[in-house]
Amino acid sequence: MNTVDIAAVISAAEPEMQVRIFRLLGKNSSAEVFSYLDSDTQETVINSITNVEVHNLVEDMFIDDAVDFLEEVPANVVTRVLAQTSRETREIINRFLSYPEDSAGSIMTVEMAAFQKETSVDNAIAELRKTANDKESIETIYITDSERHLVGVVTLRKLIVSPPDTLLEDIMVNEDQVISVATHDDREAVAQIVRKYDLLSVPVVDTENRLVGIITIDDIIDVIQEENTEDFEKMALLLPSEDDYLKTGVLKLTKNRIVWLLILMISATFTGQIITGFEDKLQMIAGLTACIPMLMDTGGNAGNQVSTLIIRGLALGTVRPRDYLRVLWKEIRVAVLCGIILSVVNFARMAAIRAITGSMTPTPVILVVCISMIFAVIIAKCIGCTLPIIAKLIGLDPALMAGPMITTIVDALTLLIYFGIASLFLQSGILVPA
Repeated sequence: MNTVDIAAVISAAEPEMQVRIFRLLGKNSSAEVFSYLDSDTQETVINSITNVEVHNLVEDMFIDDAVDFLEEVPANVVTRVLAQTSRETREIINRFLSYPEDSAGSIMTVEMAAFQKETSVDNAIAELRKTANDKESIETIYITDSERHLVGVVTLRKLIVSPPDTLLEDIMVNEDQVISVATHDDREAVAQIVRKYDLLSVPVVDTENRLVGIITIDDIIDVIQEENTEDFEKMALLLPSEDDYLKTGVLKLTKNRIVWLLILMISATFTGQIITGFEDKLQMIAGLTACIPMLMDTGGNAGNQVSTLIIRGLALGTVRPRDYLRVLWKEIRVAVLCGIILSVVNFARMAAIRAITGSMTPTPVILVVCISMIFAVIIAKCIGCTLPIIAKLIGLDPALMAGPMITTIVDALTLLIYFGIASLFLQSGILVPA
């Protein structure tokens, strides 16, 4: 079976069977299978095997997989595992664990194919034959000078087709064209670089441009998935959680949700105060109150549409803060067209309902609703594209300016527009109190 499928079988088994199945695996596959197990199963296996087995397992794992595992398990498990590893491996793991959690250094690996520039093609291929099984990736070979400064790269394809006595420095892509990242770069920015340049791996260098590791595409995919999940949670105004939903306790789920629920509940006070301030007009004019939910929903939906596009554009780099005026002008035009279409359809809808049900909603009230809808959509779309960009400029995550946040702000402004237009119609005599 494929190692990923074996890991799925073990994770789905009862705890006592998980270890029994794992012990059936050969030395060549156990480390790879272990890296695909979920953290709970990994902890169960580690707690059930001998110190010698722990040593062999960790020594056979790629460093980045070992670091990922140790970041997820309790401190007592980390202590036991590190105690059973060799001094060299332990030093490497501790160095990786010292990098900030969201940095490039925390997800890189040191198992890479790297040679000095004076190495010949023949010698490089011979060395790869000996060591390739211990490398996480050999599709790209990294070229350094005598002080390990990254000076170029050679693809495996080019290495194979080049004459045996050719030096690597003569066939490498030089350092001016090499795409690399620094150890403390944000891993989301690293993922964007890999996506932009279609890389299978990206070299990681220190502050002096010395090669210290690589980040492979499998780790980049994990980063993209985690960052997307975090953005979805923030867009719903949830505090991000590192654990799966079913593994997260009730108290932690409550903690992750209650803060923004309280903020939104308190902010809704403004909406209530606006309605209270116009309560006399609501009682005087038939039909005004019934249209409030529709207007608020329309405004909120319009704002959420554009905020979702802008937040995603900012995340992918296709929209930048300097594009704000272009975005705003485009959304104003879209909003005008959407607002007019919605108001025309709404006028026909309200007129048809009045004719069918025989309601007493006067035509001026329908006009107030339709005009308010146009302005509400325009304001909502302007806010929806403005708030995420402002958040980006001041260093906040644009995903915070989505969903509930946009809706709360737009609801209050929609009511102000609605009641403001109704008041103007009253003052001009177009609207007559019932």
